[in-house]
Amino acid sequence: MIKTPSFRKTQDAADESRDRAIIYRTHGHSHGGPITRLMSPSDLGEELKPFVFLDRIDAKDLSNTEVPRMGLHPHSGIVTLTWLLEGSVDYEDDLGRKGQIERGWMEFMHAGSGAWHGGGFGKSDRLRGFQLWLALPPSAELAAPYSRYIGPDSLMSEGPVTVLLGQYGQAKAPIEAPSSINYFSVKLKAGETWRYQPPVGHVVAWTAVSIGELRAPTAIEAGVMAVFEEGEKAIEFHAVQDTEFVFGSGAKHPHELVLGYYSVHTSPQTLLRGETRIQELGNELRTQGRLK
Repeated sequence: MIKTPSFRKTQDAADESRDRAIIYRTHGHSHGGPITRLMSPSDLGEELKPFVFLDRIDAKDLSNTEVPRMGLHPHSGIVTLTWLLEGSVDYEDDLGRKGQIERGWMEFMHAGSGAWHGGGFGKSDRLRGFQLWLALPPSAELAAPYSRYIGPDSLMSEGPVTVLLGQYGQAKAPIEAPSSINYFSVKLKAGETWRYQPPVGHVVAWTAVSIGELRAPTAIEAGVMAVFEEGEKAIEFHAVQDTEFVFGSGAKHPHELVLGYYSVHTSPQTLLRGETRIQELGNELRTQGRLK
């Protein structure tokens, strides 16, 4: 399984605050290159499910850096969302589709019963973004896979919030979330404040900062993922500097996380079915000469 990032419990006082306290924060674990793993299904993902995996993507001067491509690799039982704040990345999938997404684009892959995808880090010198995994409920974890490549013209915003999944005010996501989830990209100028009141039932909440620094109520600097105490109280973010961050809230995933190497399911039986389908697709790709 994926290496667990380090994280620590914090003691932010919430006794006199009407907002929720931060209970964990992490800088994650870097494998070198542009990716830092902030959350995995075997650590914070257990606390934040259906949000089970988060990578922060951040690189400078890529044209002078040797960065290997991420070849075709499989998933089942999850949704992956890749969101770009700067730069571009290449993509390909087991259906033979290839292309590139750029700043302001989101790749949405519902892996369901099994799918393969891969890509690279494009041609831009500066690259920033996030990749998120969501655990799927039993009704969707073995559904037919599909992918969507969603451009900025299809994404709605309200105030500082761009809605990637779910809804904020009148702004709605262009694709339906697999369960009760909000996932936003937020941009605040220095001195601005954004207050979020979660919908009923959204008891899990977290944020990860790409650039800048927030207070919510204590400092969250660039590169940090912060986890809020469970509950439905509001969360207030104040930008110390110009800041870009992602934020998620949702209803707790009530199912066990049963983990494969690239898969997350709700039972050993569905994991076996997903991994069997992945192997079948892999054999087809090898026959086509697309996998070694």
